[in-house]
Amino acid sequence: MRDVVERVREDVTGKLEITREGIVHDLTTPNGRHELTALRVRRRLEHTMPSELPAHTGTPDVEAPDQGILRHPDVIVVALSDMADDGPFAPRSLLAAIEVVSRSNPDNDWVGKMRDYPLMGVPCYAVFDPRTGTGTVLSDIHDTPEGPRYAIRKDFVYGEDVAIGEWTISTTDLPRYPQ
Repeated sequence: MRDVVERVREDVTGKLEITREGIVHDLTTPNGRHELTALRVRRRLEHTMPSELPAHTGTPDVEAPDQGILRHPDVIVVALSDMADDGPFAPRSLLAAIEVVSRSNPDNDWVGKMRDYPLMGVPCYAVFDPRTGTGTVLSDIHDTPEGPRYAIRKDFVYGEDVAIGEWTISTTDLPRYPQ
């Protein structure tokens, strides 16, 4: 599936990812509110973290070849030293993956990535949902009969401070999608 994604990535709009169920195609490119949320979260995180830990947006993807999963988080926290390699990021090198929920495919963030990130070994997953002005931070991966899952879930409402890993940021003034 990875070969298919690589071949068609330049010719399709939106974002392509690989899950255990197959290829996810988010047809729409992120809108201004989505991108502004990712930017504000990234900047707020970087103000609280040491300089060797950037909050990164962009490429490359995060891939767990042994699981057949390729994901593209909106923001990741990863050590600068782990960014020096070519190719996709190793999921276990991430300190956190942050997603801003897409209007066109919210289940990709709330269901698919909530399942895939612990399976890949991403230790902390934060979700910001501009549709509802809420979010959650998940951590502490543990094994279950259905596979690895996050044991700790901390929900928040926009306007509250939220801890993502060791860092706390404000969610004040994060944009909402129009109703």
